[in-house]
Amino acid sequence: MAQKSKSKGGVKKSFYDVEAPMTAIKISLYGSSQEEFDGKAVTLDLTKSLRGKNLLLKMKVKYQEGKLIALPVNVELAGSFIRRAMRRGSDYVEDSFEAECRDAFVTVKPFLITRMRVSRAVRKALRDTACKYIKGYVRIRTTKEIFSEIIANKVQKGMAIKLKKIYPLALCEIRVFEIKKEKSAEESAKDNTGEEFKEEKIESSEIGTEESAGEESEEKEVKKSKKKGEKKDNSEDSKDSEVEE
Repeated sequence: MAQKSKSKGGVKKSFYDVEAPMTAIKISLYGSSQEEFDGKAVTLDLTKSLRGKNLLLKMKVKYQEGKLIALPVNVELAGSFIRRAMRRGSDYVEDSFEAECRDAFVTVKPFLITRMRVSRAVRKALRDTACKYIKGYVRIRTTKEIFSEIIANKVQKGMAIKLKKIYPLALCEIRVFEIKKEKSAEESAKDNTGEEFKEEKIESSEIGTEESAGEESEEKEVKKSKKKGEKKDNSEDSKDSEVEE
């Protein structure tokens, strides 16, 4: 709803509500008409809703069907949050690369902080694994899904679980996620999920081999315990026969 008010120049201005489906924050813009806000950028500070995490969400306003709708364009961690997270005796790993989503081409900048000092080889392994994980993750998702999952910290949690096998991390974040170019309808209709499915198959096969190896080890332990029990029974029988003699 628009709340009207008069300005000094005689032009009537009012507050216009903007729909932002990504957040529950109410947005109101002050101007003479809704059409003048078409293409404008709005930046939201999500620190309060995320309990102290300084995350800035940049949205682009579009005028559609008599309504103002804000669509996400960029999400970025504030520099002050990163500086507070840094500690002495730890290393940081950062990267910047382009990735392909289902409906757009994006730029991703992950940021990692290790618990202790690590070698260059460990930092390179963390950087390469994070890049591979993120590219496979965003390839089968839309930008709207990725923005909501970054805000909900789902992407960071999954990446941290993957990277802690290499080295434990004190911080695992997506510092910047930005849309560079939107795909056309023909490009977004193509099936680009092959690589992700291959990675999932490889991971599932690895899990299967680990489970089979665990089952084999359990069977071996059972056999060993049975053999030990048989040996004890045989020794007890021999002792009993000696006593009888």
